[in-house]
Amino acid sequence: MRDHPYDRAPRPLHPRREQRHSELRVFGLHACLAVFQRRRDAIRKVYLEKDRLGQLRDVIAHCVANRIGYRLLPGDELEKLTKSQHHEGVCFEVLRAPLLVLDDVLAAIPPQQSAWFAWLDGVGNPHNLGAMLRSAAHFGCAGLILPRDAGLGLSGAACRVAEGGAEAVPLIGIDAAEPAISALHRHHFQLLATVVRGGDDVFAAALPKRAVFVMGAEEAGMSHALVARCDLRVGISGSGAVESLNVSAAFAVFAALWAAQSRP
Repeated sequence: MRDHPYDRAPRPLHPRREQRHSELRVFGLHACLAVFQRRRDAIRKVYLEKDRLGQLRDVIAHCVANRIGYRLLPGDELEKLTKSQHHEGVCFEVLRAPLLVLDDVLAAIPPQQSAWFAWLDGVGNPHNLGAMLRSAAHFGCAGLILPRDAGLGLSGAACRVAEGGAEAVPLIGIDAAEPAISALHRHHFQLLATVVRGGDDVFAAALPKRAVFVMGAEEAGMSHALVARCDLRVGISGSGAVESLNVSAAFAVFAALWAAQSRP
């Protein structure tokens, strides 16, 4: 089994830039527990309701042993802190995991191993991002590729919706499309533009063993130039009662189909 990319101490992309906005408030029980399981050294402060003390006793023990501050707060104070009614009684202040370098992630994948990535072009809704991270974790995505100029990043809301998936799926930052496409092609990955119209029916398509699903925002879609550089175009056939699926629902369909076809 190959190492998780976060376990390889990868190079962050532009470390000086990564210092800005380096902390994140993660909330939701499963999201916080995933941070504790995978990156407990990143925890800087813990807030929780009294009713969560039993479930989070290992977290509190870690805080005490490492002189990390923790506070008991009532639900309404946690709601103000997280700006959400869905805090589930716990919030961690944590250091953000750095965006990884694509070449490093590709180098960690054995040459004959099947793998898939998703390239998000303009997807900005945090709830969509969280849902996609959850599906990506479930179906073993090798990473989400994020153009840096799109400004897409993790938020507390995305982490909560991801239910721990934000800690399981590497986020990969790229500065420009062309070098990333070249790197993916060198490692024998094919790019699949996911389109509403004009693509091959994904239910009937033979998906590549090394695939990159390129997903666009719901309103604007993806860049025409990026679509033109993709190797294949695929779409999800349906009844026609609605034009298309929500981007996170479509993401789950593509992920499930790739996983089904790629089983040994």
